[in-house]
Amino acid sequence: MNRKPPIRIQKRLKVLRHDSSGTRILFSHQQSKNIYKILRIYSANMKNISKNAIIGYPAGIITGITYGLNPLFGVPLMKEGAAIESILFFRYAIAVLFLGGFLLLSRQSFKISWKQAGVLLILGLLYTSSSVFLFEAYSYIASGLATTIIFLYPVLVAIIMVFLRVVPSWPVWLSIILTFVGVVIMTQSDSTQTINPIGVILSLGSALVYALFIVIINRSKIISNISNSLLTFYALTVGAIIFLGKITLSDIHITTGLTGNMVWLNLVGLAILPTVVSTATLAIATRNIGATKASVLGVFEPVTAILIGTVVFGEALTTNIIVGILLSIAAITFMIAKTKR
Repeated sequence: MNRKPPIRIQKRLKVLRHDSSGTRILFSHQQSKNIYKILRIYSANMKNISKNAIIGYPAGIITGITYGLNPLFGVPLMKEGAAIESILFFRYAIAVLFLGGFLLLSRQSFKISWKQAGVLLILGLLYTSSSVFLFEAYSYIASGLATTIIFLYPVLVAIIMVFLRVVPSWPVWLSIILTFVGVVIMTQSDSTQTINPIGVILSLGSALVYALFIVIINRSKIISNISNSLLTFYALTVGAIIFLGKITLSDIHITTGLTGNMVWLNLVGLAILPTVVSTATLAIATRNIGATKASVLGVFEPVTAILIGTVVFGEALTTNIIVGILLSIAAITFMIAKTKR
């Protein structure tokens, strides 16, 4: 069905049929309609870009801040003697219950296809591995430093996307390079802080699997019609099942070190902020502004983690860390200012 351009558009198209000297330019009726269609498409694209940016950038920032809260809730639990497997099981189980209740109240369907189940299983395994590597790294290096090293995942995302023939623009590449340099500066050892190589390797492993998690969310067409809440629900369900199975097959007592109200408040905080909120907003950001930009916005993750490590746990805030944070924030500000989407 052909739509006739509004009167105001018809008048504007008539003006386009005359040049500056008043000479008539012969535009057919069909040409006028084609121009109108082009204007409509351009207008629609501009609206979509604006909407994507408004949703995607704040979501990416929230992802970084909430994921950076991992040490705030996780480190006290480890100091109480709780096993990492128990911490992560309750983290995911509480998150699944919370999300399941939300999906029921909002009357969303839990139905997925077998193909979608396969992709969600992979996502769950990747997210679970990222958590395990991160918490293991806490045993070897400072929590803020461990979470900071994980921020190398934007570089890994960009490299993976290049292999998928999605090349970031030059402002994004420059931001990646600057944030990478910032992280390198932050991880330089000095007289007040030593770095255990095992902790660095574990943190890098966490960064790699997290990068794969982001890319799959962005590129997989199989799960493109699954809501962010449902995607998060199934990914976390996989994690909860894995840790329950690991605890069952080992001699770990599931509630060891998990006594007292403060401990359970930490578990709830760990389940909601750096798990439910972080994973859901990551999916929102990735789907709206792309995997690379969403991952670069994670610069707020190490900043949050380091501030918590310094203020709450008394970890050293060195000159290197301050310079690295400032450089990373400058890089992310540059990217947002220079990119239109």
